[in-house]
Amino acid sequence: MTKPLEKSKVVRKLRCAVYTRKSSEEGLEQEFNSLHAQREACEAYIASQRSEGWVLVRDQYDDGGISGGTLERPGLKRLLEDIEDGLVDVVVVYKIDRLSRSLADFAKLVEVFDGNSVTFVSVTQSFNTTTSMGRLTLNILLSFAQFEREVTAERIRDKVAASRRKGMWMGGVPPYGYRVENRKLVVDEDGASHVHWIFARFLEIGSCTELAREVGTRGIRTPRGNRIDKKYVYRMLSNRAYIGEAVHKGDSYPGEHDAIIDRETWDKVRAILQESPRKRAARTRADTPALLKGLLFGPDGAAFSPTHTRKGDRLYRYYVSQTVLKHGAGSCPVGRVPAGEIEGAVIDQLRAVFRQPEIVAGTWKAARVHADDITEADARAALQQFDPLWDELFPAEQARIVALLVERVDIGTDGLNVRLRIDGLGDLAREMQASDIGEAA
Repeated sequence: MTKPLEKSKVVRKLRCAVYTRKSSEEGLEQEFNSLHAQREACEAYIASQRSEGWVLVRDQYDDGGISGGTLERPGLKRLLEDIEDGLVDVVVVYKIDRLSRSLADFAKLVEVFDGNSVTFVSVTQSFNTTTSMGRLTLNILLSFAQFEREVTAERIRDKVAASRRKGMWMGGVPPYGYRVENRKLVVDEDGASHVHWIFARFLEIGSCTELAREVGTRGIRTPRGNRIDKKYVYRMLSNRAYIGEAVHKGDSYPGEHDAIIDRETWDKVRAILQESPRKRAARTRADTPALLKGLLFGPDGAAFSPTHTRKGDRLYRYYVSQTVLKHGAGSCPVGRVPAGEIEGAVIDQLRAVFRQPEIVAGTWKAARVHADDITEADARAALQQFDPLWDELFPAEQARIVALLVERVDIGTDGLNVRLRIDGLGDLAREMQASDIGEAA
């Protein structure tokens, strides 16, 4: 408390700023709320110290509905700015935790106060931060205030955890296919039908990238109207809410909401997602349309059809001439070729073609027919990405690209000839530039 001055001495005027804060917004709309009560008590205290030169500044510094665990408060920021400008001598609060509940934050405030010769006073806890005893007592009280805040946070976390263990919905953005009614998840039939299709389609193709492309083609978007990409699809396929479970910190509990996906479908999807992209490609390669289906022709002009045989656990794939299938072995000089060898030879030729400047120039000219903003350098850079990406692509994506690029493959006794679709090269260049193929695994 300020020491009384001798009557013969002039009393120095001390400009007092009142700061008030309330953590929640509840009750702020009332004509007389907690902030008003704090200010009334502080102003009465300042009036009682009028003989000591205390005067109330006109500006009000109030923060309603803001936690004391942060310094990002409009009212507090204005107060600190006025302190830096030398407009305040004493900061008056109702209780110390109105200013801050964090010991570290309060230490920063005290440093600002001391640097500007400002005294801090609590109406209900008569402290003066210019004294060592006042500092000690304030630090002790702040430690308890911070302890109380941390205990409150722990209680809230425990309550959320207990509610999740009971399967209750605790807020946030509801999963696609659900809506919130009376604080509970309810199945949205339109969205649920899309979820069913996404899970079923993934079991067929096994690729999040391909699935995201098909989702976009069907015009399916997020509830907010955003495009559904590969990451969004993956999160959907991994969300246990779809099997009627609530998840908290990695643990699952039976939820109060209805499931959209049955357990059998969920287990099949998870089994695919847990495999690496390379293993997934190898596992489903036999089920993927053959790379050269409809593109490979023999020396007599007859088409080659894909086929396969099994020996034990191994799968052997071939392309067989229609002439041989109709007229028997010996009817065609090239009757059957191993699928892996012929497909590899075609891919090697494609890779070699992309490194030839004249092919890049032709690709650029074809691409410009549909997109004037693609330069020859763009086409060259896009096609050069194809070579290292190929082995990472999912088989279905490989088949799509080959069908996009290759018009016909003729095989004879002296080798093979690959005829390219120049417009397809332009399409591929645009796709690569737009990074549509970058993660097709």
